[in-house]
Amino acid sequence: MRSFASAVAVAAWMTRVVDGAGFGLTTKSGSYSVDTNGGLTFDVSRTNGDITSLQFNGAQYQGTSKMSAINSGIGTSTVTAETINGYIKITVVAKSLPLTQYFVAKPDDPTIYMATYITGEVDPGELRWLARLKRAAVPTGWHGDVANLDGCTAFEGKDTFKCPNGQTRCKMYTSDRFIDDQVHGVTGSNIGIWMIMPGTAYETSSGGPFMRDINSQSGDDQELYWYMNSGHVRTEPWRFGLMGPYAMRFTTGAKPAANLDTSFFDSLSIQGYVPASKRGTVSGTASGIPSNFQTVLHWHNNASQYWTTAASGGSGSYASPLMKPGTYTMKLYRGEYKVAQDTVTITAGGTTTKNIASTETKANAPSVIWRIGSFDGQPFELKNGDKIERMHPSDVRMGTWGGDYTVGKSSAKDFPMALFAKQGGVATVTFNADATQAAADDVVLRVGTTLSFKGGRPSVKINSWSGKDPGAPTLIDSRGVTRGAYRGYGDVYTWKVPAGTLRAGSNTLTLGVTGSGDAAFLSANYIIDAVELQGPSGADSPASWT
Repeated sequence: MRSFASAVAVAAWMTRVVDGAGFGLTTKSGSYSVDTNGGLTFDVSRTNGDITSLQFNGAQYQGTSKMSAINSGIGTSTVTAETINGYIKITVVAKSLPLTQYFVAKPDDPTIYMATYITGEVDPGELRWLARLKRAAVPTGWHGDVANLDGCTAFEGKDTFKCPNGQTRCKMYTSDRFIDDQVHGVTGSNIGIWMIMPGTAYETSSGGPFMRDINSQSGDDQELYWYMNSGHVRTEPWRFGLMGPYAMRFTTGAKPAANLDTSFFDSLSIQGYVPASKRGTVSGTASGIPSNFQTVLHWHNNASQYWTTAASGGSGSYASPLMKPGTYTMKLYRGEYKVAQDTVTITAGGTTTKNIASTETKANAPSVIWRIGSFDGQPFELKNGDKIERMHPSDVRMGTWGGDYTVGKSSAKDFPMALFAKQGGVATVTFNADATQAAADDVVLRVGTTLSFKGGRPSVKINSWSGKDPGAPTLIDSRGVTRGAYRGYGDVYTWKVPAGTLRAGSNTLTLGVTGSGDAAFLSANYIIDAVELQGPSGADSPASWT
């Protein structure tokens, strides 16, 4: 009798959440159903761990063609569900992939908390959370129409589209730098569905603070992503371990705050999870970055990565996020341009003090005859640089490529942010030199780049002198500038200009591309950070040493 009574009690508890009866877990024939008692009810397949239903305030938002899942689904899995310390935890262990996925619900909170644990690379070479949502219910993607595919046709690969009005679309155009991307989402009438990546969510991803990846795409479904690892302009190997915690939150439209509290994961027995009590921090000052540039600090090793910012224009104080114990490479950036590097060791429960200063100072800066742009690791101040993150170089809204620049008359917006071997022509710089500069034997041409494609690197010619080919940079086997990416390894090339090359009076630098590749914008190319001519200062010299 006691066994029968217990069974009745369990059955009553398992069914009490039907029709919004309260926070709880229901076992169905093919899924686990979770009612958050916060307006959100979601179902997880007991076969493969897909999310098959997403109901918020009585409306269904899950798409019908494909379900929401890691990648496009992880296949047959062992799926279990339990209630631990008042939280619902669903564990999905993939049978054919080195992956375990966790879904967690918190009472009265319309949020699916998640974490992804991997022990190796996941086929097909990327790792992402992908929610496939009803497009009619959430029609607006991240950054508006940049990935709205309606009426548009693929013209480069399967992911870049041309529309009848000459505009272009690509899901990569929805991306933001990881350091800036803590919350992104898709919206509709009285609905917002948001990915939240708080605190240390990115610590086991790859690519550093300036990595960018897909956030949404508006096709038949509204696709909402969080990319943990991919080959999109990949500059470092995968890291393994726990990705997250991260979350998908439902609101009536408002963008939620980024400071999501996930400390309750401490009690949930999540594989690879490291609580705050077993982490440490580093703090100090970061100095030598002029006030017109962002000061960024970055720590990384083979297991983890972290970043933060500090005040610029002096000795800016900083404090790191909570970090796993270990020894890290520590980098300081002026914008996205590295100006110092050190190492630091983090201990569990400890706070380490570490000051870092830019190695580039006014005292050791070379004399500059002229400079175009700023050495900050970004091309935004140059021509088309303000558009390149959100559209293809062939987009009708783009300015022309190549072009002529006259020192003292032109602005940075007249100089192209990228050059292509088979499209747009070369860039020329016309400048005056005085007799001292013309006779000098210490003139140096310096070209900073942020990203290269198919071995593209600068070819340079001043008057009748041609600089030596510096050789192909390290290959990144991924389309870049055509998919809105601008950052790779960040190579800087220098050439010593022989005495007598410059003339007293007018001179011309011709900047082109060495490299091969396909036609037009998929030919060898590179993105420009800044260009300068170093040597005896004169009337055209810039006022700032940066």
